[in-house]
Amino acid sequence: MTEQIEISNAEWEVMRVIWTLGQATSRQLIEIMEVKQNWKPATTKTLLGRLVAKDVLETKKEGRGFIYSPLVQEQATIDAQLMQNFSNICQMHVGKTLAYLVENLNLTQGDIAKITAKLEDKKSSAPEKLECDCIPAEFHRVGCQQCK
Repeated sequence: MTEQIEISNAEWEVMRVIWTLGQATSRQLIEIMEVKQNWKPATTKTLLGRLVAKDVLETKKEGRGFIYSPLVQEQATIDAQLMQNFSNICQMHVGKTLAYLVENLNLTQGDIAKITAKLEDKKSSAPEKLECDCIPAEFHRVGCQQCK
């Protein structure tokens, strides 16, 4: 797993565009974010500066503008973010959360086939029940609402 990168929702929007394009000029990004998010040029420039400072983007001067390229891989960054989010959820709720995601997200036939294969592989080693991991084990039977 890659190192967790702390970026805001607005910074994610900029990164999505840059990952999609592979690289982009400041002018392209300003135009796209103006249409996509209704942002002023200063907003986009501020977010680009933050992403460069966080070592998420690199920049090269070209003429009067800049070209921005990602320093982090899209899928690795998404995976790290999701694992961080799931680490904040009681492990007893992970399965329900995954089922909710499958039900509510658009998936291709290929996506469904991959997910099904991964679940089949995991099924043989999966426990019957997961314990709540929100509090230390010695407190579970005393006050844990999950265990009741």
